[in-house]
Amino acid sequence: MLRLASDADVHGDIIRGLRRRRPDLDLIRAQDAIPEDTPDPAVLAWAASENRVLITNDRNTMVGFAHQRAGAGEPMPGLIATTNEQSLGEAIDDILVIAELMAEDEVRAQVVLYLPL
Repeated sequence: MLRLASDADVHGDIIRGLRRRRPDLDLIRAQDAIPEDTPDPAVLAWAASENRVLITNDRNTMVGFAHQRAGAGEPMPGLIATTNEQSLGEAIDDILVIAELMAEDEVRAQVVLYLPL
């Protein structure tokens, strides 16, 4: 199963739902490990250093920084980009499918996985 992290833009109900559905899920909130005002590139660097796929709802800047990081040859374990257009339950389902069924190299090769699947 993939190791996950969430940034401060992820709805708290998604985090709670993931933990409720899969108590064994290896998920860390970035704001619990690094300062909440950490710039996006540093959040991605932290996630890479922890080998965690980052979940975000920030499609405006985080996605671009993820592509820049991968393009520069820097480690990028992957990014899951949620959307407000999807229900919380569907987002939880999609994240669990990715975490349970996709291999690390599959996620890393795609750089960004957009929800809904």
